[in-house]
Amino acid sequence: MSSPESPQSATSPVVEEGAKKGRRGPGPLFFAALAVVVVLSGILAYDAIRNRNTQLNGQSLRVSGIPASVSTSQANLMALSPVPHKMAPNFTLVDQNGKTMSLKSFRGRSVVLEFMDPHCVDICPLVSREFVDAYHDLGTKASGTVFIAVNVNQYFRSVANMATFSAEHQLNTIPSWHFFTGPVPALKAIWYAYGIEVSAPKPTADIVHTSIVLFIGPDGRERYLGVPSDMRNSQGIAFLPAGQLTSWGKGIALVAQSMNN
Repeated sequence: MSSPESPQSATSPVVEEGAKKGRRGPGPLFFAALAVVVVLSGILAYDAIRNRNTQLNGQSLRVSGIPASVSTSQANLMALSPVPHKMAPNFTLVDQNGKTMSLKSFRGRSVVLEFMDPHCVDICPLVSREFVDAYHDLGTKASGTVFIAVNVNQYFRSVANMATFSAEHQLNTIPSWHFFTGPVPALKAIWYAYGIEVSAPKPTADIVHTSIVLFIGPDGRERYLGVPSDMRNSQGIAFLPAGQLTSWGKGIALVAQSMNN
């Protein structure tokens, strides 16, 4: 964040000189109107360039480097993109079954990683549904993929909290599902390592956090990143159309399977 600039003096020499000569320079409304024109012009220009670049011959452009098995529409829905193949930061935590495990213990299988709040009522349940769908879409190849989440709620971090959320959203139907939690310092260190921002002012407040789906290859290296999204109905309840949920599930399965090939 840049440092605040010093406010200009209300009696600057330029203003005083104009007043002495009986001239009046452009007022605040003029500059405000000019700013609006500039901003609108920029928006229109940006939209024109974006539409030109993303609608070529009636087709959306495809991000390079994503698995060929993932359709362009699926990739765009997931905001899927490749990431540098660096080693995913390791961690050791306890899952919803009370079992202590490390990320390294999943080497040899692809990993689909999310960061979830066990008291979340909006996007986390949607991602949970997508994970369950992805597991079923993988079919006989599901054993090659692990679905995991790391807790982002420092106020509700017991094993029981993880187990309750997993049961409520049928995540425990995935044999390779692990919802990890642990001491607050350990959780915060993991959030930091993965670039996850968490705002949790008090136990009764909503936990606002970065929501990503990170795909980690069998070699322990990060491969792809997706960004979950949701919509709000008139009551403010989060949802996604059934078609988008289904497409997300298929996309997750296809990306995971591509890393195992």
